[in-house]
Amino acid sequence: MKRDGNKIRAWMVERRISVSDVARSAGISRSMVSETIHGRRNNRKALRALIEVGCPEKLLSLPEDLQGQQAA
Repeated sequence: MKRDGNKIRAWMVERRISVSDVARSAGISRSMVSETIHGRRNNRKALRALIEVGCPEKLLSLPEDLQGQQAA
């Protein structure tokens, strides 16, 4: 499954989570988070930060090494 950035962004907007919030949490640039959200990159720090804020794994289309790490 390919990552659908629009669905991830819609999920974030509903919860008032910004790309800047995720970038700050991950210690990376906003552009890296955005590129990861839209599937142009697969940055593990960005994906972990999205998991930590509760983004559903099904939206993230996670690589195998990150699957099953959904935050409680």
